[in-house]
Order: sequence, then structure tokens, then C-alpha cells
Amino acid sequence: MSWLSKFPTLGDAELRLLKQNVDMIFRGFTREYGNAIEAIFDPLKDLLIFSEKLFINTPWPLMIGVLALLAWIASRSWKIVVWLILTLALIGFFGMWEDTMKTLSMILISTIFAIMVGLPIGIAMSRSDRMQNIVIPVLDVMQTMPSFVYLIPVVMLLGIGKVPGMIAIVTYAVPPSIRFANLGIRLVDSALLEAADAFGTPAWKRLFRIQLPLALPTIMGGINQTVMMALAMVVIAAMIGVTGLGQPVLKSITNQYFTLGVFNGLAIVGIAIMIDRVTQAYGLRLQKHLEAGQHA
Repeated sequence: MSWLSKFPTLGDAELRLLKQNVDMIFRGFTREYGNAIEAIFDPLKDLLIFSEKLFINTPWPLMIGVLALLAWIASRSWKIVVWLILTLALIGFFGMWEDTMKTLSMILISTIFAIMVGLPIGIAMSRSDRMQNIVIPVLDVMQTMPSFVYLIPVVMLLGIGKVPGMIAIVTYAVPPSIRFANLGIRLVDSALLEAADAFGTPAWKRLFRIQLPLALPTIMGGINQTVMMALAMVVIAAMIGVTGLGQPVLKSITNQYFTLGVFNGLAIVGIAIMIDRVTQAYGLRLQKHLEAGQHA
């Protein structure tokens, strides 16, 4: 019965040949179309450079003021605003301001693109059970795939730099925005949709005036998770040239700089908590506003 203990596999020669053929096909594709693909992403590269320069060159008092104002508009909480100001002040005091601005710039652009990709897919899933059954397994694979794996195809296609790093970040961070958009729209009260249909409301008006507004608190939860995953991936993406707080952390690992790693790690934690509190508070405000409107 010893044959039961050994799972049948391809022979070493066959397996090696299969891997070589796949690698050759991918290398051939990158050599043939790599330059053309890079040219397609040139506008994105320009956008990333512009955003980074804007964040870095903005005077720090103005930047803190703008971020504090946005936090207040979103949360209406002085505690969150004070936390944000203290966090950014400490980051600047310990000499991590420029790297933090680079990280925030990358997070902003990556989150915007993740929402632009994820929201339409989530809407389409909510309107089709068949599409949902197709997309959900793909999202399961994406969310269980080790984050380092996302770097392999983009590096082979586009090399190292901001653009491949951003593509890897968006790909890694987009699943929550898709899932939560689909979930939020599906959870909208069917009685409201039936009433809209009874009044002859077109499908696009029903989507934009009923479903999306009511699903917005859930969608905000997805955006919150997207931002958190993007922030986590920024550190990994430092391996392929994404500048910001991730590079000092990577440097501290390779050179055993304990203090450098701890300080930049704490800066990342501070930013994560700051963004999490603001987005959660905004989601709760939206939910309370919608509930008040329904009771009225």
C-alpha cells in the first residue's frame, strides 16, 4: 500500500518543460509588447509624479490645515481632528514628513483608481446573479493570494517604479470595494425598489437616486478596507521602487536598523488609524442621516 502515500505527479522533466514554456511565452510577450504597454501608462506616471510633487511642495502648515479640515467635514469630531494634527506633527518632528507625503499621495491615487474599477464591477454584480457567481471566486483568489505575488507580473511587464507599484497596489486593494458595493446595493429594501418600479422610474434613476445613496454607508466600509489594504501594500511595493514610508522599513530590515524601522512603522500605523477613524466616522454619519430621512 506504499503507493497510496505518494501522490502522482508530473515527472521532473515534464514539469520543468511546462514551466519553461510558460516562462518563455510570458517573456516573449513582454519583449514584444512591453514598450507599447509602458507608453499606455505614461499619463498615469505623469499623474503620480504631479500628485507626489503637490503633496511634498505644499507647506506643512497648509497641508495639516487642509487634512484637518477634510477630517472635520467627514467626521464632525474634534477628537479625530486633534488626533490627526498630533499624528502629523509627530511625523514631521521625527523627520518623516516627506516620506509620509509620498505615501499619502500614492494611497490617494491608488484608492481613487480602485474605486473607479471596483464600483462599476460591484454594481454589475448586484444586477446579475450569474456575474456574481463568476466574480466571487476570482475575488476569493485575489484576497488569499500572497501580496508578493502581485509584484511578479507587473515587474516583468513594466519594470520597477511608481506605475507598476501602483498597479500592484490597486490590484491588491480593489476586492473590498467590489464586494461592499455589491453587498450594499443588494441590501437595499426591496419595497423601495418595487415602489420606484410602480412609479415607472427608469433603471438608471433607481440606481443613482435610490440604490447607491442607500448603499453608501456600506460602500464607505469597502472604501475603508480598500485604503487599509493599499496602505499595507505600499510597504511591499517599496521592493519595486515605490517611494515613501515603505522604503525605510525595507532598508531597516536589510540593514538591521531597528530604530528606523520602528519609527517608520509607527508612522504607517498612525496614518492607518487616522484614515480608519475618519472614514468610519463618515460612514456612521451617512447611516444616521439616511435613517433619519427614512423615519421622517
